[in-house]
Amino acid sequence: MAQVQYIGTGRRKSSVARVRLVPGDGKVIINGREMVDYIPFAALREVVNQPLVATETLGSYDVLVNVSGGGYTGQAGAIRHGIARALLQADPEFRTTLKRAGLLTRDPRMKERKKYGLKGARRAPQFSKR
Repeated sequence: MAQVQYIGTGRRKSSVARVRLVPGDGKVIINGREMVDYIPFAALREVVNQPLVATETLGSYDVLVNVSGGGYTGQAGAIRHGIARALLQADPEFRTTLKRAGLLTRDPRMKERKKYGLKGARRAPQFSKR
C-alpha cells in the first residue's frame, strides 16, 4: 500500500526547494539533516514553520525537503513556499488562510544583473572632474 504524500515546489531568489509532506509527528528533514542542524538561525526556522503554524498542522506532517541554490535566507523562503503549496494540495480549504498570510505568493525579487560600463548593477566607476 502506497503512503500518502503531498508534493510542492517552492522558489525564492536562486533557491529551489522540493517539498514532500508525509503524515507523521512533525519532523522537518532538509537535505538529509534535521532543520536545527541545517538552518542555524531561529528566525529562519520560524519562517520555515509559518505555513504549518498558519494552518494549525504543526505536529501532523513530516516535512522532507531537497533544497539547492542560494543561501540560508533564500532557501528558508523557498522551503516556506514549497510547504504552503504542498499543504494546499493536502487540503484545498487552507487556500484562504495561506493566501491571507501571503504564503502562496512567489517573491519576485531577484538579483539585478551587472551592466556594462559599471562595476555592479548600479555602482558606477569613481568620477573625478580632473
